Amino acid sequence: MTVRKDASFAYQTVYHYLLGLIEAASGTTEQKLPSLRQLALRLGVSVSTTKYAYALLEDEGRIHAKARFGYFTRPMPAAPVTASSGNLLDHVFASARQPGMLALSSDAPAMLLSLQGPLLTMERELTRQYPRSHAPLYQPLGEPELRAALAERYTRSAHNHWQAEQVYIGADLRSVLELSLGALNLGGSVALVESPCSWAILRQLQAANIRVVEMPLGDDGRFNLPALRALLTREPVRLAVLSSTVNIPQGQLMPAHDKQQVCDWLTERDIWLFENDTWGEFCFSPAPARYRDFADPNKLLVFSTFDKIIGSEAPYGYVLCRQQGAQFHRLFLERGFRLSPVRQKAIARLYGCKRIDQHLITLRAMLLKRMKQLHALLKEHGNDQWQVVVPQGGASFWLKAVRPIDMQRVFERLLTERIVIAPGEIFSQQGAWKQYLRLSYTLDWDKDIGHAVKQLAQAIGAEHHA
Repeated sequence: MTVRKDASFAYQTVYHYLLGLIEAASGTTEQKLPSLRQLALRLGVSVSTTKYAYALLEDEGRIHAKARFGYFTRPMPAAPVTASSGNLLDHVFASARQPGMLALSSDAPAMLLSLQGPLLTMERELTRQYPRSHAPLYQPLGEPELRAALAERYTRSAHNHWQAEQVYIGADLRSVLELSLGALNLGGSVALVESPCSWAILRQLQAANIRVVEMPLGDDGRFNLPALRALLTREPVRLAVLSSTVNIPQGQLMPAHDKQQVCDWLTERDIWLFENDTWGEFCFSPAPARYRDFADPNKLLVFSTFDKIIGSEAPYGYVLCRQQGAQFHRLFLERGFRLSPVRQKAIARLYGCKRIDQHLITLRAMLLKRMKQLHALLKEHGNDQWQVVVPQGGASFWLKAVRPIDMQRVFERLLTERIVIAPGEIFSQQGAWKQYLRLSYTLDWDKDIGHAVKQLAQAIGAEHHA
């Protein structure tokens, strides 16, 4: 518990400091905020921590970035944002970050156990060993040592292998997805996504003017394969975005033969597969099948980030792709990411010494323990209000209300109790999953989670009888 408390929430302090600056700013004109380095020096934290806090505020729409000029506030509305304003996702995020809120909506495994301590220790050792480096100050495609470590980690066989030059590292997951869609000329096309789907992916596809076609997953985590085949026949799909192992937020695992069939159909139709490996290491069963085990390697892009495993000090995103190397190089050079070489080297060393593998074993065990603990509370306090499918990995339950209700209204009820949930509809562009919510077990377990679950059941019951 000490590790979690000491190492997990530095970015939250920065976030709330920035929130104070934003709220003190004029409501009619934008104002420039401190640079990443200025703020890091002012608050005594790392640049990565300030970057992560700025990214959260940008996701919420409170600030925006201008190339070469930095971050600026947005004019604040006269009235506070509410769920009925039409932007439920932003309201969930803003509410979860208010002081005193119990966020049952989180999806951050590193809240239970981060690697930020070992990462910063490794970084200090590297700084002492190599006080002056003759290498370029910033590597626009990522630090070579980290690119090589990722290529080695993702190599499984002579057929399924990667080289360091096929790995690209950017500031965060959103950035590398944006550049990948541009490098492969997929903007304005049609994408197939599993549904429910990560809100971050849905937002990035929307930003690229990509029309999203959602394919629902059953409670068992499987597609209706005949329906999927019919969809691929009638729709001009150019890319499919699918979870590598457990489907997030659902937490179920698709059988290997289903994944092979899906990959065969994608190959037949020359469709790009974007494999989301963000949660790929968080399956409770050993050696789960991944889409990349069956995909055409020349129509495959794998993307992920480090922060789910390491924590907020490692917000970088990365992609692996064999094709369009010249386009990737051009776009990454134009973007000019200025990422700490020493921080990237430190991450590479954690992979090289197997520290991350040891950490993952412990973290998965902690997630499994907390999942069982929350499952017991859901059974104890549910009062037949919800349907529970035990997740096979990840950090959350995908909970379904047994009776038809609007989970957004349950969300609003719980805000009065200072509890935040993630209504299911934020995981769909089409407004599906209104009877569902994502309920995390990466929580502050020092708080009375049982009481919060009981209040959730009461809110669902009150909404049903309203």
